[in-house]
Amino acid sequence: MRLLAAALAAVSAAPPAAPARFDLWAFDRARVLAAADRYLREEPRTITASPSPRGAGGPHDFHSEADYWWPDPQNPGGPYVQRDGLTNPDNFVEHRRHLMRFSVQMPALTAAWRLTGQRRYAEHAARHLRAWFLDEATSMAPHLRYAQSIQGRVTGRGIGIIDTIHLVEVARAIEVLAPAAVLTRAEDGRVRRWFADYLVFLTTHPYGIAERDTTNNHATCWVMQVAAFARLTADEEKLAFCRRRFKEVLVGRHMAPDGSFPREMQRTKPYGYALFNLEALATAAQLLSTPPEDLWRFETGDGRGLRRAVAFLFPYVRDKRAWPLPRDVMYHDEWPMRQASLLFAGLALGQTEYVEQWKTLPADSTVEEVVRNFFVRQPVLWVLPP
Repeated sequence: MRLLAAALAAVSAAPPAAPARFDLWAFDRARVLAAADRYLREEPRTITASPSPRGAGGPHDFHSEADYWWPDPQNPGGPYVQRDGLTNPDNFVEHRRHLMRFSVQMPALTAAWRLTGQRRYAEHAARHLRAWFLDEATSMAPHLRYAQSIQGRVTGRGIGIIDTIHLVEVARAIEVLAPAAVLTRAEDGRVRRWFADYLVFLTTHPYGIAERDTTNNHATCWVMQVAAFARLTADEEKLAFCRRRFKEVLVGRHMAPDGSFPREMQRTKPYGYALFNLEALATAAQLLSTPPEDLWRFETGDGRGLRRAVAFLFPYVRDKRAWPLPRDVMYHDEWPMRQASLLFAGLALGQTEYVEQWKTLPADSTVEEVVRNFFVRQPVLWVLPP
């Protein structure tokens, strides 16, 4: 009840106000261009550069291993056992690293093109797209049947689908990059076909169905991914499904009346998981909202919605010392980052204080676990120019 009262007080104490003019493009220009200039000197690299020694698939099949599963001290060489929140450093992670590198570099190059109009950035972004989705020697297969395997137990799992959250900003960048015409019409069609094929996997394979029906951040990330890829492929049926799912399930069932996320906050990393789930929910709203169906302002009968969710977490972003739950068992000091949920909410809901707080937070990290869980890094791809 104390948390509910605090959240409701935060909502009522900060009524929407027109934010001061904020030129995001000018604010982020130096950071974006410095990164993009570095990436111009680096060649695309895909999962085929690192064959997995333990994966059940072939060279084009993405493979990862479950984070919190370890060798059993009582049965060395037997099936792994779980240690929630503690990442096994001996996992195979090279495919994740390649995917994260792609998701960092290609959107940054696209953002640099959007800011400057310089074709060299767009052309290098297109090289990444060809390597990942078009080149027969280096492309990734459009499925995730071997993600988050567990030694001695399973060759893949539905929750492994969360590994492709890093394609969400790539999909957004493909949309933004289209006017540059650095892909031929045929190439652009094949890239979008890849995402359409992946959508089939996400929405029909048992792993995709299982991921959709989870009750925590995995369900949120499923909706976010399907929304991003359906937008790219103009799949209106799946977009409509995601809007219903957002309102009826993600907000209606998974969010508490005070705006918190109970399933995330009972984990061993409650702070990081709560921020991560809000980030995915906010990104889904950014992708799915339309003038007649603004998910930023959607509320259930008892007031649950994004406005309340952001209001619940905002005091703990502004001052993490006030967080009422135990510290995360790992990486507690690395959060918060420059959470896109704050920027999106500030602009959508007219909350200037959210945007001002967003400006003060770190935009980039060299900590791999942070990079893995922070997936909207180029807000100029998501916000209209001033």
